[in-house]
Amino acid sequence: MLRLPKFEVKNPATAEEAVAMILEIEGDARFIAGGTDLNPNMKHGLFAPERVIALNGIGELQGIRLDEDGSMRIGAMATLAEVTKHAELNQFYPALCQAAKLVSGPQLRNMGTLGGNVMLDTRCQWYNQTYFWRKSLGYCMKKDGSKCHVVEGGSKCVAAASNDTAPALMTLNAELEFVTTEGRARLPIADLWQADGIWNKKLPHTALLVAIHLPKPAANSHGAYGKLRDRGSVDFPLFGIAARLNFGSDGTIEDAALCAVALQARPWPLKKAASLLIGTHPGKDDFNDAVEKVANLAAKQCRPMPNIPGDHEYRHLMVPVFTRRTLHAAASDEGPVHHV
Repeated sequence: MLRLPKFEVKNPATAEEAVAMILEIEGDARFIAGGTDLNPNMKHGLFAPERVIALNGIGELQGIRLDEDGSMRIGAMATLAEVTKHAELNQFYPALCQAAKLVSGPQLRNMGTLGGNVMLDTRCQWYNQTYFWRKSLGYCMKKDGSKCHVVEGGSKCVAAASNDTAPALMTLNAELEFVTTEGRARLPIADLWQADGIWNKKLPHTALLVAIHLPKPAANSHGAYGKLRDRGSVDFPLFGIAARLNFGSDGTIEDAALCAVALQARPWPLKKAASLLIGTHPGKDDFNDAVEKVANLAAKQCRPMPNIPGDHEYRHLMVPVFTRRTLHAAASDEGPVHHV
């Protein structure tokens, strides 16, 4: 049986108090939201915090609201289940709701939070194992060792970002609100990431995500999320891709965005590929031709590595397939794309 290590639990009432609590001790301390990722990682010996700061008592981290300017604020502690059921989010930001709906299974979506999914630790088949397994292997660069088992002689960890909601939020130009030791800060989600699998955020783990802000959507904005996984639930993505298409009054695509995940340490925007869709007409030959070009370009840009379970060559073959399916789903509002 895998057991949790000993730790103390603190229950702050405010975000500022939570940040202060994480800095009070010299040893490791961690925030805990739904606990669906932190708890198993602690059981595997990947983290052994002396203090865990529970965030469920902080009021401003809760809830989802539509602001007067048409933007939306999602508290970091809003559960993934709440996101999937929210009427305005489903109407205006379908890719986000689809991505949240494809995270894990129903029980974990009831506990797991949107903020927790955004801040999810990177994953690797050589890292997300029990302590006994990792010790037998000789550990890895991300934890206790100095060797990368994915890239021979590699100098940087390539554990993969595996958070389904991150690419959807990237296509939506979301902003993240943090409380840090220096005060409050908001930054575009695109500026959060760095290409380091050991810690793929530019902010330290002592920074607390308070809310996710979504800008007012365009008048005719569509989206979809596609997820490759072995089973119909529970699994992390073998490949994920989010798409946003903004239509003009004449039905042409005026703006487009694509972002992939589960390839490397950060979500990967496919800006050049998305630009090929602008000016085309969904349902007509020019759009279909553009989708094929986008799918082929995505396959050239997205090169899965053997960093997560699943054959990386198969995953690469599925990149154009899921890019194509997700774009057609976004254009026709067909809903999420996933493969079992």
